[in-house]
Parts: sequence; structure tokens; C-alpha cells
Amino acid sequence: MTELHRDDHTAARTTGPVRLLLADDEHLIRGALATLLSLEDDLVIVAEAASGPEALAMARAHAPDVAVLDLQMPGADGVKVATSLRAELPGCRVLIVTSHGRPGHLKRALEAGVRGFVPKTVSAQRLAEIIRTVHAGNRYVDPELAADAIAAGDSPLTAREAEVLELAADGAPVAEIAERAALSQGTVRNYLSSAVSKLGAENRHAAVRLARQRGWV
Repeated sequence: MTELHRDDHTAARTTGPVRLLLADDEHLIRGALATLLSLEDDLVIVAEAASGPEALAMARAHAPDVAVLDLQMPGADGVKVATSLRAELPGCRVLIVTSHGRPGHLKRALEAGVRGFVPKTVSAQRLAEIIRTVHAGNRYVDPELAADAIAAGDSPLTAREAEVLELAADGAPVAEIAERAALSQGTVRNYLSSAVSKLGAENRHAAVRLARQRGWV
């Protein structure tokens, strides 16, 4: 089932083939996708990228109609890239393809103006159809990912709690987290304690695991 929504604020170019930017740090996947999508008469790959910063640079240089982005890339994830593209190239539609479709990721993506959100299990033919849908100004969200997001609900964490919890994910001591977040050690402990309590976790490590499972960090 497709969720459609027309957005007329930034009209897409409607003549000629749809010009695509593909960004994925897995070269084999990106190359295979480029080959398969190039078989479509109305789609053309104008640029490829292997990281978030490179995707932004390629988008600025080639002004694609649709940017097909992996969610997790070095340098900047697909949502951060989408946020920048929304400000710099509002005519470029963004479609995220991911193997990490957590509810929180979907919510962040939609807030960033992403027009499509699909799992990497989608076929190349189906992806081509979704690209056309997105280019036409409509929205497509994979129904299973949408259902999971609705069931999970909104994150109970504040932005600061999520940030501190993410910094704690690699087991860093409080002093290091405080330095990286430009906060006092007492404030960091308070944020971590609050996050653990809100998530009903035993400790901060369990809290990180739970938050990541839901895509909240």
C-alpha cells in the first residue's frame, strides 16, 4: 500500500528523464543499483557518492531531480543530507533506502522532508516505480515500516538526553561525554539517569540498546 501526498511547494522538473544521485557507502550495492536503474528508459544516473559529504557535493554539482540515499553513511547520515538538500536544493526529492528501518529513523526522515522511505529488500523495478512517485511530488513510505513507527510511538527522550545517550553508546566515561557534549559531568549524569528511567532500562548500556532498537538514537 502506498501513502501518497502531493507537495506543490517545489515543483519537480517534468520533462526529460529523471536525473538521479545514488549515495551508498557499499560500492557493490551502489554499483548494482546504478546498473539496474539505468535499464529504465526514463531514469539516468548523473552522480554517485560513497559518503554523506560526497553526496552533498555531488548534489550541488549536478542538481539531481531525485537523490536516492542510504540511511547510514560515513560523515553524515541520509537524514542529515536530506536536511541540507531541503535547504539548498528544494527541487531535489529525497528517497532513503535502508536496511535499518527503525521507527525513530522514519520519523526523523519525514521531519527532514524525505519523500520516500523504503527497505533495501525492495526490488529494483519497484524502486524505479517509487522514484517516479517521489519525483512526481508524492510520498511513499513502506507500509511495514510505517506500521512499526505507529506502534512504537514517539521517543520519550529529549534531544539532549538522546545526544548524551548516543555519546555513551561506546562505553565512554562521564568525563569524556561531558567534554564532547560541552556539559558538566553532573549534567551528563542527570541526562543519563533520566534517559535510563524513561526507557525503563537497568543501566545506561541497556538504555542505549533499547533506544537504538527503536531508532531514537
